Amino acid sequence: MKHIVALLCLFISLQSSAQKVDAETLKTIYNTSLTNGKSYEWLDHLSNQIGGRLSGSLNAERAVEYTKEELESLGLDKVWLQPVMVPRWVRGAPEFAYIETAPGKTTSVNICALGGSIATPYGGVKANLVEVKSIEDLKALGKEKIKGKIVFFNRPMQADLINTFEAYSGCVDQRYSGAIEAAKFGAAGVIVRSMNLRLDDFPHTGSMSYGDLPNSQRIPSAAISTNDAELLSGMLSLDKNIKLYFSQNCKQLKDVQSYNVIGEITGSEFPNEYIVVGGHLDSWDLGDGSHDDGAGVVQSMDVVRLLKESGIKPKRSIRVVLFMNEENGLRGGKKYAKVAKAKGENHVFALESDSGGFTPRGFTFDCSDAVFNKVLQWQPLFKPYLIHYFEKGYGGADINPLKESSKTLVLAGLRPDTQRYFDHHHASNDTFDAVNKRELELGAATMTALVYLFDKYGTSTITAEKQLKN
Repeated sequence: MKHIVALLCLFISLQSSAQKVDAETLKTIYNTSLTNGKSYEWLDHLSNQIGGRLSGSLNAERAVEYTKEELESLGLDKVWLQPVMVPRWVRGAPEFAYIETAPGKTTSVNICALGGSIATPYGGVKANLVEVKSIEDLKALGKEKIKGKIVFFNRPMQADLINTFEAYSGCVDQRYSGAIEAAKFGAAGVIVRSMNLRLDDFPHTGSMSYGDLPNSQRIPSAAISTNDAELLSGMLSLDKNIKLYFSQNCKQLKDVQSYNVIGEITGSEFPNEYIVVGGHLDSWDLGDGSHDDGAGVVQSMDVVRLLKESGIKPKRSIRVVLFMNEENGLRGGKKYAKVAKAKGENHVFALESDSGGFTPRGFTFDCSDAVFNKVLQWQPLFKPYLIHYFEKGYGGADINPLKESSKTLVLAGLRPDTQRYFDHHHASNDTFDAVNKRELELGAATMTALVYLFDKYGTSTITAEKQLKN
């Protein structure tokens, strides 16, 4: 019994000493990021010198070259490009739309084509409208009331949900599946209320799908700004006979080759255990993609730099992966996971930043209860930086495919304050001026701190500690 008590006392003493070391290391990481960060400088170039980076575009190619060069300048052990075939959709000439109340009496409205949509026929589409709140409403109306008309999906994001991603998930089906469902009933086109909690004049694009619908049955699909959605709905309530005209010139071209950009610090003790940190390099084309996901890209790049600047020599191999094609295909994430599985690589932890560059609040973790309980013990280390949100949940779209090759892999997602995120998401105001330098650098430091802790302790140490306590 005395031996057990002595071992427990020794364990508690060692644990207390380790926490002090960890607290000092986190302080160094945060100080370095806030006084000597690189993320904001990198984002400035990515956003203002390159711009929107739609998969398959020249700007996406330029972003690959730029980030590869910057990672090489950090003196990492390895930097390479991982080829991946990506879709190439082009927007073409600017879209145009108006509401017609009578011949010659029109009101212009703000729209943008949804990613993956076909163009309107030459001369555009003009038709009466039918307004619905959901795909279920659409089905209830039936073909007789829909054929030949433009379907107007007008379900807003649920404003009383504090979790804005939950509000987004609750209505994004109308954007993604609206056209394929409306086409089944003979609709001439689809207009979708933008996924935005704010009332403004910015239409928000995003991916949509026709599934396996034949080309001959596909109909054009566009997003309308929230202000104009309110206007259109109000006008329809007064006069069901008004018409909407819209024209767009988008086109789906053949797939092209692009790349994931990967940099690595090789682990000093466990080089065959991999920790991944990343974001997606592609963006939509309306803005410059600063929040979605330029912020995640530069924060991930700064993680490996901050580790080196802080004098931390990782035990495990740390990889920064800048994924291509998250927005309209997820092919970069799938390709990385496929190659990792084929090589038999042992990924133990993956962290993604794809929720904007706002003030970090914490993380969500996709892991076992045992690992999560250990993570909760690290929470006090983040408290001085006002990081308090530690919950089980989703890791991220690009790292999620890695789960297929490992049952013990821990996934995590950086969770910043997202109340303003959907003001900019997929819109022309997702620009560099909307990103705060200090908030961005706090996020980079927060990610680095979590990577440091997972690298230092690993999941095997977590299991060992649990056995010792038992």
